[in-house]
Amino acid sequence: MQVRIEAHGGAWVGMRPVEIVERKGLGHPDTICDMLSEQLSVALSRKYIDEFGLVLHHNVDKALLAAGRAEPAFGGGRIVEPMDIYLAGRATSEARGKPVPVRALAEETATAWLRENIHALAPETDVRVHCLLRPGSGDLVDLFMRQRDEGAYLANDTSCGAGFAPLTDLERTVLAVERSLNEPQFKAEFPETGEDIKVMGVREHERIALTVSCAFIGRFLTDMTAYNEAKERLTAAALESASNATALEVSVLINAADDIANGSVYLTVAGTSAEGGDDGQTGRGNRANGLITPGRPMTLEALAGKNPITHVGKLYNVAASRLAAAIVAEVPGIAEAECYLVSQIGSPVDRPRMTYLRIGCHEGVLSADAEDAIRAIAEREIAGIPLLWKSFLLQAMSVA
Repeated sequence: MQVRIEAHGGAWVGMRPVEIVERKGLGHPDTICDMLSEQLSVALSRKYIDEFGLVLHHNVDKALLAAGRAEPAFGGGRIVEPMDIYLAGRATSEARGKPVPVRALAEETATAWLRENIHALAPETDVRVHCLLRPGSGDLVDLFMRQRDEGAYLANDTSCGAGFAPLTDLERTVLAVERSLNEPQFKAEFPETGEDIKVMGVREHERIALTVSCAFIGRFLTDMTAYNEAKERLTAAALESASNATALEVSVLINAADDIANGSVYLTVAGTSAEGGDDGQTGRGNRANGLITPGRPMTLEALAGKNPITHVGKLYNVAASRLAAAIVAEVPGIAEAECYLVSQIGSPVDRPRMTYLRIGCHEGVLSADAEDAIRAIAEREIAGIPLLWKSFLLQAMSVA
């Protein structure tokens, strides 16, 4: 295994004059697709283990959401045409002469997740789920099964993963604000706020400006006055959450496109733009750490729905983030770490073709002792990649 370590002396992201970070919330159409893809992967993996004793080949990372049509209104509103969700990809539908109920699992997991997480949505009537899963290609299925015979998990793709640590003030703030506004307790207290909440954060020097998009739900609001009051409550809640994440000055703007004078506001029936305004797709949203960070290393890989055993597009992005975090936490004098992992199809997942680490030091110089410690941490974390699937099946790691 090749591990390359490089010290860099440039200003890290948190010290640059401008920084931009985005997070698409739980009810955003792209996040919905991510979550449904991942829920299906988890359901399939558990079914495969129950029936056959191991996770079989699957990649269900091609979900598409086509928005429906809705007529929102204060005090009510209605869904005119349901949204359509297409779950596509590859999944083993039969093994050892025994069928796997792939279609039923896809429909059941999608409906259950929507019911549990989008509180104003009625999935039985507001959503149509289409299962387009097909069996995998023979060569990839064969590659997947060789793990059992050879006692190794073999990468089913040539790909790369990227991660970094620590999070900046802006990154922590954006993450904290969206999560707090979508907590079940917050929804119980403020049911007029939908789960489709997107946070765009811009830091200019020591000031953070958050633009928050929130799909308000008409049935819980009587009129425009109630809508404005709800925006004020949401602004206060966002500022409170931000204050717990950073000491920097923070401003919050809710639904910047509202035209109150002309009655044009962000009002929905079910609390998501997927009901009529926006489509979604797996992989177009948050990266492995739940954020979209254009100033940081990222890949275009969709984590959600990829099998957690051998798909390095999933494993390496998570492993890279964990490795970077471990370096910063365990090695004195490290200001930041960036990690890049490159796989080679058919090779063991714990033997990357390249591990490239870019390290920022407080003193600007990486000592020999620090480099030795970093190398040992890299070897430890990479050795643990074949066990990451357990955390995914326990849903101990989020893909959105």
